[in-house]
Amino acid sequence: MKKFDFSNVKVLVCGDAMLDRYWFGDADRLSPEAPVPIVKIVREEKRLGGAANVALNIAKLGAKCILLSVCGEDNAGKEFRNLLNVDNVTPSLIVDHTVPTIEKLRIIARQQQMLRADFEQLPCEDALIGISQNFRKLISQVSIVVLSDYRKGVLSNVASMITSCKEKKIPVLIDPKGDDWSAYRGATLITPNKSELKRIVGSWRSEADLRLRTQRLRESLELEYILLTRSEEGMTLFSADEEINFKAQAREVFDVSGAGDTVIAVLATLLGAGVPLHESVRLSNKAGGIVVGKLGTAAITLDELMADEPDTLGV
Repeated sequence: MKKFDFSNVKVLVCGDAMLDRYWFGDADRLSPEAPVPIVKIVREEKRLGGAANVALNIAKLGAKCILLSVCGEDNAGKEFRNLLNVDNVTPSLIVDHTVPTIEKLRIIARQQQMLRADFEQLPCEDALIGISQNFRKLISQVSIVVLSDYRKGVLSNVASMITSCKEKKIPVLIDPKGDDWSAYRGATLITPNKSELKRIVGSWRSEADLRLRTQRLRESLELEYILLTRSEEGMTLFSADEEINFKAQAREVFDVSGAGDTVIAVLATLLGAGVPLHESVRLSNKAGGIVVGKLGTAAITLDELMADEPDTLGV
């Protein structure tokens, strides 16, 4: 197995970081008040979510990561900051006293998600100014940038961020969201899933139709690459010269939450280390296959990623 050394790789992750809270319990009867199950909670877990999960995945591979985001000055924010105390992650957090920390609460019983409750508000203008100022300072310290957009407000100035990266010739990878991607114009690569892409280009009737719609989008947004993640169909990389399909890894899917975070984290780390794009995408595809076999937002290790890889695999 080839052992990569990512210790000299440094990635800036900017975006919507959140606290993922899980309540696990048993559900064996319905409520007498409404036709819903009663879940008796027996265990709680707290994990890093959103942009923070991207940062954690990068750190678990042995690369260094700066996380630029917003959190509130509340109990969830304290828990979030405690979870961020991990090797290789340098937090650069703007504390917004006007909003709660973004939090997703999932209630799980019988290995199924029964309910998700979201707690969130848009950050204030002062917090966004702080994000923009810190971003311009931090990009000079890294070799690659990931913008993790969950449409929670931290990337309100994403267009100017991309411009700053292009001026310094720093690749910028984006996990896109929403109905309007015009602000992503000029990015190096975006990583939509099928449902996200359909919201922009509409439903496709065939592979040829998908190719036409995606290439038109790539050209109109002046993107170098679109990496479409396709669940059981694997991934497709679209560029000006070609489209390359990567078959899905044959694994049992347990939970897809956070899989996109892992894919873009692995991709950024590998590219930051100088691994060729096609090889980086192949390994990112493998990473996505691994993480969907885990419960909830989760990170993979370098050993998991490189298992069964040939010794000849190099940078």
